[in-house]
Amino acid sequence: MILLIVIGIVPSVIVENVLVRRYETRAVSQRTVIVKNQCDTILDEMTAEKYLDDPNNEVLNREFGVLTNIYGGRILVINRNGQVISDTFNMDTGKYSLSQEVVQCLNGQESSLYDDDNHYIEITRAIRDPESADPKAVQGVFLISVSTMEIQNSRGELARMGLLILAVVIVMILVLGYILSGLFVRPFKTITSEIEGITDGYQNEKIHVDTYQETELISDAFNRMLARVRSVDDSREEFVSNVSHELKTPLASMKVLADSLNMDPNAPLEQYKEFMTDISAEIDRENRIITDLLDLVKLDKKASNLNIEETNINEELEHIVKRLTPIADKANVKLILDSFRPITAEIDETKLTLAFTNIIENAIKYNKPEGGWIRISLNADRKYFFVTIADSGIGIPQEDIDHIFERFYRVDKSHSREIGGTGLGLAITKSTIVMHRGAIRVTSKVGEGTTFSIRIPLIYVA
Repeated sequence: MILLIVIGIVPSVIVENVLVRRYETRAVSQRTVIVKNQCDTILDEMTAEKYLDDPNNEVLNREFGVLTNIYGGRILVINRNGQVISDTFNMDTGKYSLSQEVVQCLNGQESSLYDDDNHYIEITRAIRDPESADPKAVQGVFLISVSTMEIQNSRGELARMGLLILAVVIVMILVLGYILSGLFVRPFKTITSEIEGITDGYQNEKIHVDTYQETELISDAFNRMLARVRSVDDSREEFVSNVSHELKTPLASMKVLADSLNMDPNAPLEQYKEFMTDISAEIDRENRIITDLLDLVKLDKKASNLNIEETNINEELEHIVKRLTPIADKANVKLILDSFRPITAEIDETKLTLAFTNIIENAIKYNKPEGGWIRISLNADRKYFFVTIADSGIGIPQEDIDHIFERFYRVDKSHSREIGGTGLGLAITKSTIVMHRGAIRVTSKVGEGTTFSIRIPLIYVA
């Protein structure tokens, strides 16, 4: 509304001032032209009557009086010597007048001057010798001062009318602005009301206000945000459910085993040892789940700082391969490391090593039963280093690829239970890579294998 008022009023004020000023300029210009024309007529008569030689010419003096009465002015006739020979006010007759305008006119340079402060026009006209061939031969000066009070009065009246019109315009703009602002703001009030009306049970609620393009864009943006909130809420509920299930499963197994021992006090020592071994394994499984959950919590915290150090990536991957080779040999899987160039980068060695280890361990677990392989490739350009981990494993269905980094997500739950793991490894891996300002991409084909492509900046930028 304020913008509307400014846009409406400021131009009106400018136009009003311009019109008044233009009227004054035009009126003064017209008055000057008229007076000059009348002066030329009188000058012709003065030359014919040789007024400079006989300033007591009654006819011309009456004309001087009529002209000054019409315009409320004054006429001075000045001879070549600068002496006033005629004054309609009878004040300066016989005196000398050598003002700048008079001197210039005696030299052939006529002038007209508008005095805005004192409200008069002063015009000097040269009285020339008609018998002289020299156009600059000036015998005297005809100086007339014309009042512009009439013009000033008209200007003031016009200014008052302009102010009145301006006031009417301002009132109309205020009324129109108030009406239009109500019309413009109403859709936004509707959006605000609908947003405030959305309660905790918002799962199926949306807002839709398409009065203007802006309100439609706001509605669409809010609905997208609401959809993301719903998705986050669904993920949170699913995560809580998965955590509860994952933690409950080992406890249930331990309870069954412990109840079996309690119900059979005469159980043989071998069975007792077997059950206690299973209970110990379930405790270890529970501990791994809790440890991974704590790692995820730490990674999720924005305040969690990376311990960034310049690290030899080639050596780190060699250590990982060396540490996992016994596990790979046991599964009859061959580990291959291809390093194309020496690479050092600014990373958190512990966290990134864990991320690479999680991917390679999964590749070992889900590889072919016999003759499988895992190829780890390391390369770099001027900005990033690239790690590719490809395997000959069972592969991942296309519909599951977008979900493998979700917490507790398993492609084949029954097979995963047999292999072990917490379902949190890839979630931890992605969080770590993202914290390094990196990216991870997965391609896979069922029955042929999976490839993880990782890109991480050589220089860490916080």
